[in-house]
Amino acid sequence: MTINDTSLTHHEGAEAAALLEELCDVYADAYGVDPGEEKTAAFRRRAEKQFAQPGFALVTARDGGRLVGFVFGYTLPARDTHWWGGVQPEPSAEFLEETGSRTWVLSEIEVRRACQGRGTGRALHDAALGARDEERATLATGPDAAAQLVYESWGWRRVGRIPGDEGDYYSAYDLFVLELPVSR
Repeated sequence: MTINDTSLTHHEGAEAAALLEELCDVYADAYGVDPGEEKTAAFRRRAEKQFAQPGFALVTARDGGRLVGFVFGYTLPARDTHWWGGVQPEPSAEFLEETGSRTWVLSEIEVRRACQGRGTGRALHDAALGARDEERATLATGPDAAAQLVYESWGWRRVGRIPGDEGDYYSAYDLFVLELPVSR
């Protein structure tokens, strides 16, 4: 798939692992940090754990062969409600139920700063979610993240806030849900 001269490619876990250095470079650029900083090292640790998760998928965006953005995530396992742990307001038990094929976590969506505002992020988002068979997708953001407005404009709805774990970047996270399939 190509959008604005940017080609999008789907990858699975083993391919993602081979792209880790490039993913870290895009992540650092998107946040305006040095690739050697702790923020990027924390991303690397999170990413490496996710490559082997069930339902893991990565979509990359390349412009002229250079990686300019990516999105990845994984499927929540059956009966594992850790993702929803402590969410307030507390949803129904039915909402929290995970079957192993119900919810896909959009874990990361990053675009190099020079490429932001050109539709690359939305194209990555739609390509990743358009390929999913789950009923819904979820993501977590910092409570004051500017990206929340973007997600809401793409159809995501905020369902609550969870406390962060020790060592997390934020002390709390806002959780969003999007019903699948994606329609524009």
